[in-house]
Amino acid sequence: MGRISFSQDLGIDLGTANTLVFVKGKGVVVREPSVVAKNIATGDIEAVGSSARNMIGRTPGNISVIRPMKDGVIADYDTTAVMMKYYIKKAMRKRSLFARKPNVMICVPSGITMVEERAVIDATKQAGAKEAFPIAEPFAAAIGAGLPVWEPTGSMIVDIGGGTTEVAVISLGGIVTSQSIRTAGDDMDEAIIQYIRKTYNLMIGERSAESIKMDIGTAGEVMENEEVEIRGRDLLTGLPKTISITAKEIAASLQDTVAEIIEAVKFTLEKTPPELAADIMDRGIVLSGGGALLRNLDQVISDETKMPVFVTDDPLDSVAIGTGKSLEYIQHFRSHPNVSSRPTVD
Repeated sequence: MGRISFSQDLGIDLGTANTLVFVKGKGVVVREPSVVAKNIATGDIEAVGSSARNMIGRTPGNISVIRPMKDGVIADYDTTAVMMKYYIKKAMRKRSLFARKPNVMICVPSGITMVEERAVIDATKQAGAKEAFPIAEPFAAAIGAGLPVWEPTGSMIVDIGGGTTEVAVISLGGIVTSQSIRTAGDDMDEAIIQYIRKTYNLMIGERSAESIKMDIGTAGEVMENEEVEIRGRDLLTGLPKTISITAKEIAASLQDTVAEIIEAVKFTLEKTPPELAADIMDRGIVLSGGGALLRNLDQVISDETKMPVFVTDDPLDSVAIGTGKSLEYIQHFRSHPNVSSRPTVD
């Protein structure tokens, strides 16, 4: 397949939790939360990315902190376009004044509708792209993980992001079968919030829940029952309160979310043609995305599927890296717009 290369072109992983921008030859140059702080009275954008995320739960009444992406798709079109414009500008700040607009390869969930996909393409163009090419998230993750996606061999990727978990079997440059569920990292955070609220009458924020998940979150059985202190608001007194919580409790709160992810993996395996299933049996299942960092998740999926499971070397960046690397095959996406965004076999 002929490769066409554009030095100024970008790959964007537009995620529910974080947005990453890959510049050819430089790698991932922007890695920021998908968050925007907006002044409700004037409509002005007060902050984007990390500085906006630091405002969550701390803003006065006239400033609203928005996460414009929900479950992997655009929930607030105008805010998404503004956010992407900011990140594209940040990624290309050193370019020449005469440089043309970049072509952008942008990832989308494999279960996205045509209307949702069109919204992503339009928002990318509004943000300053010359042309925008959608690439399915699991396909990009597989490229980023170094899987042989263009070869006639079955590769299985499970990409657990903030808003969606994408499971796909890939062969010959296309998705053979896939499952996209809107259960992922954000649901793990929400499960922790609800568990602590129900068990301890304590209200904690999104950031605290994410921090607990990263510190002591585990899938399945807990070997070392670590403890962390958490601060929140007592729902009975309304006053601040500190409690200790154990890894076993967090594992119990994450049980349902983990079970849904495992179910999606099994469902995809059931739909996989026998020849490709045999390849996966040999090569194993590869995990990527922030959710892949949940301790013991690879072992739990392996126990449930009776297959080897590996976490890719760079799970947080694999989608962005794959989206950027796919720029080398931009002609392929131009002439086959649906090859990598929709399953070829039901």
